[in-house]
Amino acid sequence: MGGAAMVPAQAESLAVAPSDQVDVLIGSSGGGNTFPGAMAPFGMMSWSPTSTRGDQTNTGAANGYDYNTTRLRGFALTHVNGAGCHPGAAGDVPIFPHTGNVTSSPTADTTDAVYASNFSHTGESATPGRYKLNLSNGATTDFAATTRTTIGKIGFPAGTPASLLFRTSNSLNGSEDAETRIDVANRKVTGSVLTGAFCGRRANGGPNNQKTYYRLYFSAQFDQPFTGNGTWKDSTLQTGGTYQTGGEGYLTGADRLGKGSGGYVNFAPGAQVTMKLGISYVSLAGAERNLQVEQPSGTTVDSVAAATRAAWDTTLGRAQITGGTTDQRKIFYTSLYHSLQQPNIISDTDGQYRGMDQVAHGLATGQTAQYSNFSGWDQYRAQIQLLALLEPKVAGDFAQSLYNFAKQNGGVWDRWVHISGATHVMTGDPSAVTLATFYAMGVRNFDYNGAFTSLYKQATVPHADGLSSAGCSGQCVGQRPNLEQYMQSKYSANDVCHCWGGAAETMEASISDFSLAQWATALGRTTEAAVMADRAGWWKNVYNPATGYMQARNLDGSWVSGFTPSTQTGFAQGSAAAYTWMVPHDVTGLATVMGGKSTAAARLDDFFHDANGNWLVRNGGALKYDPTNEPDIHAPWIYNELGKPWKTQETVRQIVDTVYTTGPSGLPGNDDLGTMSAWYVWAALGLFPHKPGSGDMILSSPLFPSATVTNSNGVVLRVNGIGSGKYIQSVTRGGVAHTDWKVASSFIQSGGTLDVTLSSAPTNWAVLNPLTNIALKRPATGSAPCSTSEGPDKAVNGSMTGGPSDKFCTLATSKWLQVDLGSSRPFSKVVVKHAAMGGESSSFNTKAFTIKTSPDGSTWTTGATVTNNTAATTVHAVTATARYVRIEVTTPTQTTNQAARVYELEVY
Repeated sequence: MGGAAMVPAQAESLAVAPSDQVDVLIGSSGGGNTFPGAMAPFGMMSWSPTSTRGDQTNTGAANGYDYNTTRLRGFALTHVNGAGCHPGAAGDVPIFPHTGNVTSSPTADTTDAVYASNFSHTGESATPGRYKLNLSNGATTDFAATTRTTIGKIGFPAGTPASLLFRTSNSLNGSEDAETRIDVANRKVTGSVLTGAFCGRRANGGPNNQKTYYRLYFSAQFDQPFTGNGTWKDSTLQTGGTYQTGGEGYLTGADRLGKGSGGYVNFAPGAQVTMKLGISYVSLAGAERNLQVEQPSGTTVDSVAAATRAAWDTTLGRAQITGGTTDQRKIFYTSLYHSLQQPNIISDTDGQYRGMDQVAHGLATGQTAQYSNFSGWDQYRAQIQLLALLEPKVAGDFAQSLYNFAKQNGGVWDRWVHISGATHVMTGDPSAVTLATFYAMGVRNFDYNGAFTSLYKQATVPHADGLSSAGCSGQCVGQRPNLEQYMQSKYSANDVCHCWGGAAETMEASISDFSLAQWATALGRTTEAAVMADRAGWWKNVYNPATGYMQARNLDGSWVSGFTPSTQTGFAQGSAAAYTWMVPHDVTGLATVMGGKSTAAARLDDFFHDANGNWLVRNGGALKYDPTNEPDIHAPWIYNELGKPWKTQETVRQIVDTVYTTGPSGLPGNDDLGTMSAWYVWAALGLFPHKPGSGDMILSSPLFPSATVTNSNGVVLRVNGIGSGKYIQSVTRGGVAHTDWKVASSFIQSGGTLDVTLSSAPTNWAVLNPLTNIALKRPATGSAPCSTSEGPDKAVNGSMTGGPSDKFCTLATSKWLQVDLGSSRPFSKVVVKHAAMGGESSSFNTKAFTIKTSPDGSTWTTGATVTNNTAATTVHAVTATARYVRIEVTTPTQTTNQAARVYELEVY
């Protein structure tokens, strides 16, 4: 717990490298669907086992590896972390060391009885960038990975035949075609697999509508001569063969058994073989070029492992923690490791990549790599924000990558992109949320104007795919399903939506539209901002006041019948009870329709507890919080806005302490490309993304005595947990008291220090003041405004949605703003919202000012003086009984700009 660790533990945590505190086996069982194999940060290559339970068309887990399945049929070259379906995706070209003669086609071994081997975890060693495994058949393996290549030593036992099988067609979901070529003279095996078909039978519209969308090329080079070789296709073995083609199809079981092709090479008994292998999604030449660039002459397993370990230490070291227990540090750094395995680079070392149009492309201007593997519906809630915090340059390249794909895909942004394919998985428009959030967090290295225009068009101009039910429910091709009906009805009608569920689609669209509104405001695109801001509230059209829950509606306006809070009708992978909380952008609005914040908080209490008040934060069923899936994972944090921040603190800590653990079953559910892991990282830091499309952060109690984040742009922010306990007693930001339960995006963009003093008992820190804003829409005066549309009244209108003009602005020599409360009234707090709160640059936040009060407008008392502010919102403990409140600005900005900007002046 925060602050509780002794000094020796703090010293230990500083001395141990981050990579040494990662247990890559966490989440490899119990549904986490992680994989333990070797890969570099954001790597294309991931060398890891493909396990078997006796079915050549299936595997032990979604990504090929399950800790409790200790038989494998090969080591595959590509994986996706934590996919939530079985089989998941990739698992391309499993390579198997066989200690015996190849006397029959390995594809004919449909139960993996012959060309497979058991193993024991005692012979397994897995660390970031390196994976070792000894097989029960006597073969040993030790492999390390670079971004696009792997190198390994394969040891064969003496006295037995030694063979290496390339199961080229045996991707996790099968394949359309495959090609294997053996070059005996040059000791090379090359080939490719043409595949795709995300999520097995579910993918791309069901078992009869699977879709190929990428070809992976590989080139393997060896330091030992081949003593024999051969190929196979289906049940036919060609001893001595050097070339073969043939895919498996995309079905499973009897429909696929016995199909496929590959090749094998033999070595001398007892051979110790080094294999270097490169891959590419563009061409065989690209694979060989990647191998030459990333593994120059002289590289070894040890040298590659050391370099990749160093790369991981740099990446993981962007978050340095002290204190805590050994297990807490292990869970933290493993969560960080899983969070930063993706997105994955798919461009070659020369910048070429295969686009969504299946044509080779070069990188956009300023782009350093093309990335893919975007589980948008999952990742937009926690993982993409962590990526922007730690690796803003990667985030920008990723944003550009998604935009590149959209341009190659007829302007359509797919919600789940795998390699160069649009899989259509899940629901909503997560690209809008993701790019808007990146921008709000300060990411700028992408074409944000072009991307916004494209996403706005997708949100407002109907597309023919939106009227198709192909792929529904799980993979509907329309990214804004039946958009014309949605815009007319202001909700997605469940009976004509062409989507997974009308209620879920409406809620997801509201979140995406809110994000676009924030982004449009920041870009100064006021017309688009107004359109999207209105649509952001359409979630209210699927809230049924009669039941008190979100509920699907039909086109005629009627509620879908048969409703209970546990229903999933109208929703996607979640119940009405869970989805009812999925309004992160308008918690106050949600509380209002529920009957007020007290009522909403009481309902939230019930969501996290059983009837006796005991914690129930996992395995509680459809009516309770579900930490294994995304719709409600933000729910613990919304107590803050409901006026009970101490309940966020205790609920988050309960989940941190009991849901996330060490060991293979340490994740609550599918990691979903780092989403669940990212949730833990944020929780341990004591922060969480406030709203989609925003860079603001919600506060909770930090787990560690100190955490220092240094991102790839050099911005440093610190969160210190002072003392012990799980409740916040007080917070200072840069030494100044901070009484708000959130921090503005300037903290993420510019850095700073939060000192959080902890308590063992709940406190009233950041509890919402029961008083209202008594300055709201009161008469206001001030010095001469910058323009007639930026007068003093704009600072008391309770709104910032009008964009940069929705503020008081003055260039006068004497800069002041004054509000008349109508009569002398008691108050205790004054809040000033500066430039960044309205979407302007944080460099325009007011730097120095004084707040004064007066009972009569002539006798003034200074309530607060600020000399070096950088924050977007400042809260001032000004206790007075007065009629007038005045702000006098002495230094208007952080720059030489002389315009003072006040978006809101609030008095409580």
